[in-house]
Amino acid sequence: MSSHTKSYQFLSENLVKQGFDLQKVKAVLKTQAIETPSWAFANSGTRFGTFPWPGAAVTTRHKLDDAAMVHKMTGIAPSVAVHIPWDVPEDGDYNGMRQYAGSQGIRIGAVNSNVFQDYGYKLGSIAHPDAKVQKKAVDHMLECCEIMTKVNSTILSLWFADGTNYAGQDNLRTRKQRIELNLQEVYKHLPKGSRALIEYKFFEPAFYSTDIPDWGTAYMLAKKLGDQAQVLIDLGHHPLGTNIEQIVAFLLDEGKMGGFHFNDHRYADDDLMVGSVNPFGLFLIYDAIVSAQQSGEHPASETANNIAYMIDQSHNIEGKVGPMIHSVLNCQEAFAKALLVPRDKLHDAQMAGDVLGAHRILVNASKRDVEPLLAQVREEMGVPLDPIAAYFQSGYEEKVSKERVYKKSGSGYQ
Repeated sequence: MSSHTKSYQFLSENLVKQGFDLQKVKAVLKTQAIETPSWAFANSGTRFGTFPWPGAAVTTRHKLDDAAMVHKMTGIAPSVAVHIPWDVPEDGDYNGMRQYAGSQGIRIGAVNSNVFQDYGYKLGSIAHPDAKVQKKAVDHMLECCEIMTKVNSTILSLWFADGTNYAGQDNLRTRKQRIELNLQEVYKHLPKGSRALIEYKFFEPAFYSTDIPDWGTAYMLAKKLGDQAQVLIDLGHHPLGTNIEQIVAFLLDEGKMGGFHFNDHRYADDDLMVGSVNPFGLFLIYDAIVSAQQSGEHPASETANNIAYMIDQSHNIEGKVGPMIHSVLNCQEAFAKALLVPRDKLHDAQMAGDVLGAHRILVNASKRDVEPLLAQVREEMGVPLDPIAAYFQSGYEEKVSKERVYKKSGSGYQ
């Protein structure tokens, strides 16, 4: 009997004694799905420079190959988000891109629009004073809606850099009105059965005012648009100390919690590996979700079961595929711990006003060693027990570093 099996048996006996249905917990863990971002597999950097990584993706197919490798190692990363125009296929064939992803064992997930990088968006996109610029941004998002139908995506991910840098630069109320009108136009063209997820960011690159600065603004826009619009939470898009799990709980209760961009941050939008700074915070987010899932309450339970879990990281110095596997595993660990919170016991302590008791129940759940359970789940799923070790032993990184060729451009490495 292996040491992993012994550890699992010991853990399972304790969990059964505590009243957990271990088979049910494992079944839920096997359905977990974390979407990886195509752009994280390519060379990226800060506003000051880009640090090339041997083997980083150069083409769209490279990105799909890397995403497929993450899924092969973990078993819970079956889709990859794409960013337009960064991920326009080399031959322009989106059907071919979808088919190629399928041949690698993954699928195309969210389609992310880009209305921030062109020079014309210097003063904004859908909030820009010039109606021609607004139309250009809307046309691009409508193009993304068409791409969604070609790649079988059900998520349109929307983030806007719109804002102002100086007081008096523009009329803030008028900018709000422009955003509402232009989003209504995009909303009308969403493919049937799909969703638009509205992301927010409290600052950067606009430093006086940001047009969608917080979850309340995104919630208001989503509510005005309709049932196919929800809020997307990026963990790095908050001031320090923000209680993100409370935002999650509120949006779940309102039926407007649509998806995540998982990452971590020390100061602002650092886009660090998931759980690298605040693993307890990641656990608390999953705890809020699992609590809603198991509540049976409408609409919280249904909403919690339809969340799009996506990663958004900028790998500057740590590599590409290995760090992505690490982030996926951190999400898996946080989810497993949240599934093993003794809900009835916690509820009783909360209703009795037992502050310390309730707090300790949750904290102790966050400290539980779930690695034997996850190893058992991976074994039953036919993926490596130690995905990161298996990845580095596979030779994949050495292989792609020899195959992928870079060229220096005026803005860095491509």
